[in-house]
Amino acid sequence: MSGMLLVAVAQASTPSAWKDHDRQLTQACIAASGLKDAKPVGGPIAYDDRVPVTALVLAGRYPQKHMNNRPGRELCIWDRKAGKAYVSEADQLLP
Repeated sequence: MSGMLLVAVAQASTPSAWKDHDRQLTQACIAASGLKDAKPVGGPIAYDDRVPVTALVLAGRYPQKHMNNRPGRELCIWDRKAGKAYVSEADQLLP
């Protein structure tokens, strides 16, 4: 039984598993985003399993007419256990 657990843990850390994780994260964050043409900025920031989330900054343009297509940023927090993405405006992250 413990041998099977070690195999499962080892597989979860493979480059292929991380690539799949990053793909799921990016798709979920872009789908949750309110920005037009949202794209990741930089790489994902994965917290350990005590806080099972991964953060990703997105950049795009505000689609609202009154925003005049202004560039914007959002911080996406992806709950790895639930597979859900949550976004919040993050223009203040960088000057």
